[in-house]
Amino acid sequence: MTYQQAVLKLRIEQICMFPFVALGKIFGLLFPLKEKHKVFLFFPSGDIGGSPQVNLDITRCIKDASPIIIFSKKPNNNQFRKFFEDEGIRIVDLHRYIDNKLFHFVNFFFRGVIASWINRSDKPVVFGGETIFFYKIIPHIRKNIPCVELCHLATWLDYTIGFAKRIDKRIFSTKKLKQDVITQYNANHMEASLYDRLFFLDNATDIPELQQINNNKTEVVFIGRGSPQKRVHLVAAIAKKMHEAGDNIHFSFVGDVEKMININDFPFCKFYGNVNDQSLMQKIYAGSDILILTSAFEGLPIVIMTMMAYGKTILSTAVNGIPDYITHMENGLLITETAEDKIVDQGVILLRTFINDPELKAKFAQRNRTIAVERFSRKVFCKHYREILLGDQS
Repeated sequence: MTYQQAVLKLRIEQICMFPFVALGKIFGLLFPLKEKHKVFLFFPSGDIGGSPQVNLDITRCIKDASPIIIFSKKPNNNQFRKFFEDEGIRIVDLHRYIDNKLFHFVNFFFRGVIASWINRSDKPVVFGGETIFFYKIIPHIRKNIPCVELCHLATWLDYTIGFAKRIDKRIFSTKKLKQDVITQYNANHMEASLYDRLFFLDNATDIPELQQINNNKTEVVFIGRGSPQKRVHLVAAIAKKMHEAGDNIHFSFVGDVEKMININDFPFCKFYGNVNDQSLMQKIYAGSDILILTSAFEGLPIVIMTMMAYGKTILSTAVNGIPDYITHMENGLLITETAEDKIVDQGVILLRTFINDPELKAKFAQRNRTIAVERFSRKVFCKHYREILLGDQS
């Protein structure tokens, strides 16, 4: 979709929904927010995952500014919800009302309600962390209200280009994604000043104390959601192939992978399910040698950053922004094949390379730890987001 087409689509949408939005704005005037909030944070849900973790990190960085969180999507597991609640920040969860296509007019109504609350606030800032409802709100708020977008994936770029002149800062968590938008702008002959609104910022992770682990078997772990993009069945196929060949290796899985594979078919693997216990997760990170991902697409998963901070090796498909952080045979291993059977074969070969060359473990550990300390510290992360959202220059 071109910029002009996206803008035209937005205008048509606004005309069609006008009566419902107007009614919502009247409701918002009659029932205003009682508390004052400087930052309105639009997040999809409290599900477990890398993107929600970044949203949680941003929330913690600015919680002293009394932000408000608006959830808009039906959660799959809501396992991060309690962490948002623990911060003592007000949460408005709208998913029961607006995440239903059969009653989409209710979604329009709440756009008016929320827009009214924002418009009546004193110098507010609106922030969207990977949720479409953020973009739906933008046309209904005052044009002098700053809007900031955080983007991890290219999923909505054809749609969001229509907001290019309205979003004040567009933040990308991978260099590749920023470059994709630059390419998109070039193709649409966008004005030069809009390029100055594009920013790349690393995400953050804790930097733990480094531990020396000597496993009898090479410990490989998959950590992620049981979603189609993760292609966990390929990890399971690699595990099965290496088990049958007698390789000195063991696989573990963290996450709701039972959605994608029958875990009873893999008795030689360990399945943790979803893990909420942070001390257990730290033990899993520290006790593993390799994180394995066979995703069809990714931003930069927080789990990669975390494993790098622990000085571990990453084996991943070379998709999206992952090669920005993992260089093959320098600090990790990249699968370049695209056919699923070839991905399995190459994954087995690369894991055997790691097993048979003990020096790689030390080499990768040192390099990943150094990168993590230099780029992923929470102090640097919070400094950037406080400056962007609060104008904090300290």
